[in-house]
Amino acid sequence: MVRAGLTADRVTLAGAELADEVGLEHVTMSAVARRLGVKDASLYAHVRSLEDLRGRIALLAADEKTIRIAEATAGRAGKDALVAYANAWRQYAHDHPGRYTATQIPIQIDPELVARAAGPRRAIELTYSMLRGYALEEPDLTDAVRLMRSTLHGFTSLEAAGGFAHARPAEDTWVRCLDALHTLLEHWPTHEEGDQT
Repeated sequence: MVRAGLTADRVTLAGAELADEVGLEHVTMSAVARRLGVKDASLYAHVRSLEDLRGRIALLAADEKTIRIAEATAGRAGKDALVAYANAWRQYAHDHPGRYTATQIPIQIDPELVARAAGPRRAIELTYSMLRGYALEEPDLTDAVRLMRSTLHGFTSLEAAGGFAHARPAEDTWVRCLDALHTLLEHWPTHEEGDQT
């Protein structure tokens, strides 16, 4: 019997809140059931498994993060857009560490859920659109997307893990990293310059 008021969305949100509190790796179906005040079996009417729940959390997080980035970058271009994009990314990772983790690790997600989710597609569109402002074309555009993602994810992950114990404030380094990323994007090396042969 399905408990009244319990939905896949409610189960997903409960799992996402728990992930932010204790870490995605510590989320279990039993813990989510306790949070919702139901028996474990009640959850399976709404999500198929723990992996399914993690996939739903990842899609929820992708939607939320994309909305933040879209709002932050609206009407901006060039360095202003890059900084707004990066700051929204970092703030989301700070605010929702468990959800953020779900967007960065391999999870088997139901293809039907992925097809209905706007967040991942919109995130790609926003990122490529912002970087096209630097007059990059393929394959440089994809390389720039990968570089930016690596920079933002690397910094936020190290920061969350306490990896910046140096006396210099992490915020100061963040600002300089974005300055450097902007400079690199403006002066992207040609294929000839980047060739190792």
